[in-house]
Amino acid sequence: MSEDILHLGLIDDEFITLDEAALALAAPDHPGIDLAPYRALLAEMAEQLTLHRDAARSVYDQAVLLAAVIAGQYDFRGAVENYDDPANADLIAVLDRRRGMPIALSILYVALARRVGWRAVGLNTPGHLLVLLGQAPASVIIDPFNAGGVVERDAIAELQARSGVAPAAQGAVAALSNRAMLVRLLLNQATRARSAGKLERALLLYQRMTTMAPLLSHLWWDRAEVERELGQVAAARASLNAMLETTRDTTLRQHIRAVLDNLARSLH
Repeated sequence: MSEDILHLGLIDDEFITLDEAALALAAPDHPGIDLAPYRALLAEMAEQLTLHRDAARSVYDQAVLLAAVIAGQYDFRGAVENYDDPANADLIAVLDRRRGMPIALSILYVALARRVGWRAVGLNTPGHLLVLLGQAPASVIIDPFNAGGVVERDAIAELQARSGVAPAAQGAVAALSNRAMLVRLLLNQATRARSAGKLERALLLYQRMTTMAPLLSHLWWDRAEVERELGQVAAARASLNAMLETTRDTTLRQHIRAVLDNLARSLH
């Protein structure tokens, strides 16, 4: 595991720089890659935003400027034609191809907005991640996948309803932490790898996730499942023991211990 990824697991969420972290998580899949050109491109886009920042007096103006630079000037768009290609959740590939999934493009928008001093967070909208600029009541929601266009609040409720979100929760969308956005980026790849039967690839991604976000219990469970499918019983037990260290839920702990007992018996 690279030093950069190990470092991500040790620092507080507020100290994570999203674009740098996403590059670090993608770098192992590009052996020998020089990240300098990618950092230069991000800095160049931030400089273009800075040139016009003072004219963006409202949050709506900020949204328009972000879209004008990222989608307009640099042509970053949603990957419509090959949406399920795992490369669309790899920031290095996204910067190369100027196409990506909602999560990858949202990381790009949030990171660049923050580089010029604006407040931006990813929203935990189901299926299709969006970005919130500014603070209520003057905040604006944008859709990086669709060229950074502004999204009306009613559209979010419709998105939740289509995804089966309980009516009581509609309209209330939580912000994602930096670490949660990065996990969602890798989960997109891991889920597709598992569906395609590429278990070794999926395990590699879960190893990155549990290193970068070791306190998220469900990641250890998913990692253990893949390890069991690969016949790596000892590794699966180690992952479940790590999960025990991250949860205080009594019922869940009992379930984990029962699974551990079953795995122990399978070793004999």
